[in-house]
Amino acid sequence: MLQNIIDELTLYEKMVLKGLESFNYETTPENIVESQNLNIKSVMSAAGALESKGLIEVQKDVDEVISLSNTGKEYAEEGLPERRLLKVLNDENEIPMKDLGTKADLDSSEVKIAIGWLLKKKWAIIDKGVVKITDEGRNAVSKEYSDELLLDKLLEVNKMLFFDPSKLIKEGFDLLKKRKGILDVKKEHKYYLKVTEKGKQLLDMGIELKEEATQLTHEQLKTGSWRDLKYRSYDVHAEHPETFPGKMHPLQRTIEDIRQIFLKMGFTESRGSILESAFWNFDCLFQPQDHAAREMQDTFYIKEPKNVNLPSNKLVENVRMAHETGGNTGSEGWGYSWDIEVAKQSVLRTHTTCVSARHLAEHEPPLKMFSVGRVFRRETITYKHLPEFHQVEGIIAAEDITFRNLLGILKEFYHKLGFEVRFRPAYFPYTYLSVECEIYLPHKETWIELGGAGMFRPEVLEPLGVETPVAAFGLGIERLAMLRLDIKDIRMLYKSDIGWLRHLPVKLD
Repeated sequence: MLQNIIDELTLYEKMVLKGLESFNYETTPENIVESQNLNIKSVMSAAGALESKGLIEVQKDVDEVISLSNTGKEYAEEGLPERRLLKVLNDENEIPMKDLGTKADLDSSEVKIAIGWLLKKKWAIIDKGVVKITDEGRNAVSKEYSDELLLDKLLEVNKMLFFDPSKLIKEGFDLLKKRKGILDVKKEHKYYLKVTEKGKQLLDMGIELKEEATQLTHEQLKTGSWRDLKYRSYDVHAEHPETFPGKMHPLQRTIEDIRQIFLKMGFTESRGSILESAFWNFDCLFQPQDHAAREMQDTFYIKEPKNVNLPSNKLVENVRMAHETGGNTGSEGWGYSWDIEVAKQSVLRTHTTCVSARHLAEHEPPLKMFSVGRVFRRETITYKHLPEFHQVEGIIAAEDITFRNLLGILKEFYHKLGFEVRFRPAYFPYTYLSVECEIYLPHKETWIELGGAGMFRPEVLEPLGVETPVAAFGLGIERLAMLRLDIKDIRMLYKSDIGWLRHLPVKLD
């Protein structure tokens, strides 16, 4: 068994072991570098491999070391600003604040620092714009403070351990750390290598340092010299390096799964523009022009182009009549004067239902259509809201379509996604009857809402010239993706966190 391990060692691993043997089985990587004529990178790489095989132990110590910055060295050599000012005050007793810089040869920024620390150390007071030395200040003239002693020490030794037990280090550091840019605190890593009992047994068997072949060249094959080479054994049980194959982003994966479900259920896909008129986004869906959803705080209105062209005059007139009087639907409408200029406004679509409305206006039933796309709302970015997200929308139009058919299609759709679904009554502006779809989460033993559906109202269908019933449904895709990925923050879907993305499965459940 040990012989197999010896055969599988690389030349660098053998050299590190031999080096440790020459230092009585334990030493630093730096000593191995010098004795074996290797670079530190090769030694540490080989040490890691030897440790994984149980042949050596790698001990790691981390020391925090303090040293002086360039500003710190300047203060150590010339004195802290308050010390330089104190010397002048000791001679003159008091100095007007406006003259401090000139008297002590300090610039304006150093004057502010000096005054602040003079007051903190109680070396001076300020009285009516005049800085006066105190008794404590006079006593300090011939006595260095702990921060100054630490500066002197660091200037002498260059750097020292942060956790020095002396009182000088602690008190001085506590004072200097309150200032910016004087001390540098860095971590220094030290390693120590020690051969294990298993490693000693292996060394006792003898290790031969000989160049071994790990791959063949064309010349070696051509001349036959490969026959005389010594080959290194390979451990077929060694762990392979972790690999991260390319894969689809989980949000896009969810969109593709939804798309495939609808295509296999016989739906056709339709696409629309993210820039829409208020007519298609709101008016033809029977949303009144004073509806709260149209307000600036909910909708992105576009400055250029500010207005867009409307469809045929007949369709526009039909929508106007539906809003004002209900048209030929038997409804009373909303009972206000509909404004065509409001309908011309260009907006970033707030839902994909406008794609459904356009599709109904351009295609004859029977039909089954769905669309997937981005929508935009003026939302504050939080863990569960974004101003830009995805929706999937669908419609089924035919003479014999009923509300029960709609529920059956939705149940089949959610079943294919792996969810148990139930329905509860709801209200939406352009459907009646209307329901919200709730799915069951077994691990939480709870139901959550994941979409809405209903039958388009006559006020939506009649202006479009559609005489058959139309069932409609829609859901937010990001929310579905969060459930499938078991994440609580919607922003994770857009952070491009490479660590999180690498460890996601290729196929989502």
